[in-house]
Amino acid sequence: MNISIFGLGYVGVVTAGCLASMGHKVTGVDVNEVKVQMLNDGLSPIIEKELPELLDINRKNGLIHATTDTREAILSTEMSIICVGTPSRSNGCLDTRYLEVVCQEIGAVLKEKDEKHVLIFRSTMIPGTMRGIVIPMLESASQKKSEEGFYVAFNPEFLRESTAVFDFNNPPKTVVGADSEDVARRILSIYGNVTGEKMITGIEVAEMVKYVDNNFHALKITFANEIGMLCKNLGLDSHQVMNIFMKDTKLNISATYLKPGFAFGGSCLPKDLRAISCLARMHDVETPLLNSLMVSNSMQVTNASKKIISYGKKKIGLAGFSFKEGTDDLRESPMVELIEILLGKGYDLKLYDRNVFLSRLIGANKEYITEKIPHISSLMVDSLDELLLDREVIIIGNKEKEFERILTDARSDQKIFDLVRIGDLSNARDNYEGISW
Repeated sequence: MNISIFGLGYVGVVTAGCLASMGHKVTGVDVNEVKVQMLNDGLSPIIEKELPELLDINRKNGLIHATTDTREAILSTEMSIICVGTPSRSNGCLDTRYLEVVCQEIGAVLKEKDEKHVLIFRSTMIPGTMRGIVIPMLESASQKKSEEGFYVAFNPEFLRESTAVFDFNNPPKTVVGADSEDVARRILSIYGNVTGEKMITGIEVAEMVKYVDNNFHALKITFANEIGMLCKNLGLDSHQVMNIFMKDTKLNISATYLKPGFAFGGSCLPKDLRAISCLARMHDVETPLLNSLMVSNSMQVTNASKKIISYGKKKIGLAGFSFKEGTDDLRESPMVELIEILLGKGYDLKLYDRNVFLSRLIGANKEYITEKIPHISSLMVDSLDELLLDREVIIIGNKEKEFERILTDARSDQKIFDLVRIGDLSNARDNYEGISW
């Protein structure tokens, strides 16, 4: 396939070399004449392992050349991959100036092209940039409509410097966000048999994926560094500690706990976070990331209460208020904190939780319920049907299996506010809302 690549920076040059090595004929485009000349001479404008050899051999094979001429590149290729820089502004926001310039130039050439060109954007951009800036500028410059006169897609890259060629050929995933599934599949086809799962999604989701990846990487590095500093001050080998930590691939290095939902609680996490922060203070070790976790967790409760208040309804039913399903443990349950906030604001509450109900009668938490939170205990009802009878808002607080029928059994005039993403959301109706979905 004939492919043009706009922007011969790090991502663009690696993409050019790797696609040419797969047999595609690649035209590199850049305003920098030095970069263009280097590529035409088979030289790499960046330092990256394996790349110089790829560029040299593919130039000799006639599979790669470069130009400063946008018109030449668009008219001689079927697809274009845009890899121009999107640096930070002084306020930290994304600077889209280079993106806007290339959209104007490409759009002007699309105006005279009869075939529907495919534009694949790899420049990192915040969700909404494609829809809010890129597509409108292309449509304005070309006087054609997206999906009618040309196609656009977002295809984030997951390359690391120093291993970029390996990463290109062995990606953990390949993601294409597009409005047309057929176009997305055409784009995926250019990557041949590269490893990793190939996924098609919406444009905005694809834009967001790159940011989630990079921010999580930053989070992991910071977490490890804070643990490392604390371990050093305790006279412990932080690498030994973290090597043991990483042996747990069920909870620690896994997908567990990475689904958005409500705040954490229970007898362990809040207590142990406070203890480790106290230990760090005792040793004069700054742990801003660890210290921020309880603050962020409390914000989840605050945000949930604000959403419930915004409904303007007074009769509230809560289904599940132990800190998670399958337990009667109310210690530091964020649901109890939410209940206290709503009671303090004068809301009429009814509560149902089968496990807590049984615990109130015979369980180990009977004393806690009757002595620590008797005002909450008195609000409990005996069944889910009783809860559904007269409530205006139903809040789902944990993933107890019986709560799945709330999606179908609640009346259409009853608002459902789900904190845990219960069951099969295909059963959800217009009266349903999730806390973060």
